[in-house]
Amino acid sequence: MAAAAAANGPNKVEKTAGGIDGPTNPMVTPLLTDLYQFTMAYAYWKAGKHKERAVFDLYFRRNPFGGEYTVFAGLEECIKLIANFRFTEDEIAFIKTSLPSSCEAGFYDYLRGIDCSDVEIHAISEGYVVFPKIPLMRIEGPVAVVQLLETPLVNLINYASLVATNAARHRFVAGKSKLLLEFGLRRAQGPDGGIGASKYCYMGGFDATSNVAAGKLFGIPLRGTHSHAFVSSFMSPDEITEKSLRSCDGSKVCEDFVSLVQTWLNKLKWSQLLGGIFGETNQSELAAFVSYALAFPKNFLALVDTYDVMRSGVPNFCAVALALNDLGYKAVGIRLDSGDLAYLSCETRKFFRAIEKEFGVRDFGKTNITASNDLNEETLDALNKQGHEVDAFGIGTHLVTCYAQPALGVVFKLVEINNQPRIKLSEDVSKVSIPCKKRCYRLYGKEGYPLVDLMTGENEPPPKAAERILCRHPFNESKRAYVIPQRVEELMKCFWPGRSGKKREELQPLNVIRERCIKQLDQMRPDHMRRLNPTPYKVSVSAKLYDFIHFLWLNEAPVGELQ
Repeated sequence: MAAAAAANGPNKVEKTAGGIDGPTNPMVTPLLTDLYQFTMAYAYWKAGKHKERAVFDLYFRRNPFGGEYTVFAGLEECIKLIANFRFTEDEIAFIKTSLPSSCEAGFYDYLRGIDCSDVEIHAISEGYVVFPKIPLMRIEGPVAVVQLLETPLVNLINYASLVATNAARHRFVAGKSKLLLEFGLRRAQGPDGGIGASKYCYMGGFDATSNVAAGKLFGIPLRGTHSHAFVSSFMSPDEITEKSLRSCDGSKVCEDFVSLVQTWLNKLKWSQLLGGIFGETNQSELAAFVSYALAFPKNFLALVDTYDVMRSGVPNFCAVALALNDLGYKAVGIRLDSGDLAYLSCETRKFFRAIEKEFGVRDFGKTNITASNDLNEETLDALNKQGHEVDAFGIGTHLVTCYAQPALGVVFKLVEINNQPRIKLSEDVSKVSIPCKKRCYRLYGKEGYPLVDLMTGENEPPPKAAERILCRHPFNESKRAYVIPQRVEELMKCFWPGRSGKKREELQPLNVIRERCIKQLDQMRPDHMRRLNPTPYKVSVSAKLYDFIHFLWLNEAPVGELQ
């Protein structure tokens, strides 16, 4: 699928009149939905209700991973779907075979004319930090069309927001100074999971990916070196036939780079500061490192744990790195993929610093140390507490599979039809929907941190900076507070105007969304962000909306009778 996505991606899909490409994944079509969306669409059509104007909210009920924030992602792909939403004859023929034969032919003629020209989408900008109950998207249009959009929109937002949040959480624990590399393609849930993970992990704060297809599709920086198989494929330095290497400035040629490496290895072995740390290193490993350095003298990074990190891998790497240094090259560093990462990184750093001190190789002590091996939030946190010297982390399985929580739980609820507010009731209060078309605001305090997100009815006057406003919990009458915001930000913008005539927000490049996401995370109060016992962020409604919710609730809930 990744190859198909590349072939049918942004550069290959015809643009709509609005200039918006089709979805990155060619499998995202109007058929990517649940059967009951078509059965409902037919029932709407049969009842003559299919053109009734409906408003749906797309939101989630709980933050993932035991945290108190979520990163909103996936909007761009939703807009690409909406901009290109049309049924082909082949798709209509399949739908016809999937529905009962009693369905009238006129319904299929109706499907032939469907597009999203009468659909209006308001949404929070992609990359924003978001919270439960607040609509991420508001979808307004003919009820049958909007119902057909439900499943693909939920699908496109659910995983994207989940994995972007997971990436942001890993970044928060690792700290801003560390390089974070997404290495999850081989463990992802299929090609689409791998492509999506690379895109949204980068958005959430990772620096690069190993996924070449994602690099091509989205312009994400690529990183990667070699595996244990490359190291163990060599038997001895005698296998190396082409031994010459031109210096970095091109002024000279070292005819026997292997001998230069061996010379440096002997110097390290008898070094005053390093004496006794290692004896004879593994020569097949040395051969692999030399071969890789000859292939990539400017990008030499070695995996050092195939045999023994401190007795072979690190000394062999240093010998090759010092030989490269003689020719004007600077080795990138090492990767640790097993063992006690805290201890090994600290011992390796001591080794590098000893070389810098004894041989006067400038900045050798700062040589990069990358760690991988099934890392997750907990192991990063443990490494921080133990103390380590790792500069970069390669994270895969736990990141891209969202091992700690498999789904965000995005929902899509009808809140208004024909200008009549609707509510979904439940014995579980968290599942009660908030009715009517709404506007959403973020209220900021004196220190610049967001204080509360506020929902109001669409026609209510907006809150203003420096004016006191009563903010109420949607369902708990005792939870309320007056807020005097220093700044007010309206969250939802028009990303697909339909026939409303409103100005459409342009879709931004991935790097711009990433910068927005990082800025959003930086401005959150630290106690909302911490891993353990984070402070819940307040989501509220205006007093007027609160009263209306409870009026509608009482109006719609059946009254019991005791006999």
